[in-house]
Amino acid sequence: MTLIDILSAVLYHGYEANEGWTGFPNEGTYIIFGIVLLPIYVMLIAWFAGEPRDTKTGLLGVTYLVGIATSMWVSMLIMTVLIGIIFYGQAPSLS
Repeated sequence: MTLIDILSAVLYHGYEANEGWTGFPNEGTYIIFGIVLLPIYVMLIAWFAGEPRDTKTGLLGVTYLVGIATSMWVSMLIMTVLIGIIFYGQAPSLS
């Protein structure tokens, strides 16, 4: 038994990294985008269809929402890869 095998047994307890496609889409994705984010969709529609209508402010709000969502998704991706490397010895597979 090599040092790598011993460290692998101690650190990973026999668990291997994910096999198959990781994370998207599944039931939770449909619940989040279909139900949980419904108030956000209503707010976006109201910005452009409601009165008083201010397109410049509406586009600024959309830009902020896209920026916040992108930063959250990218940080979650980085954290997922780090957790995979630290606890499972390799990054999660995408195929």
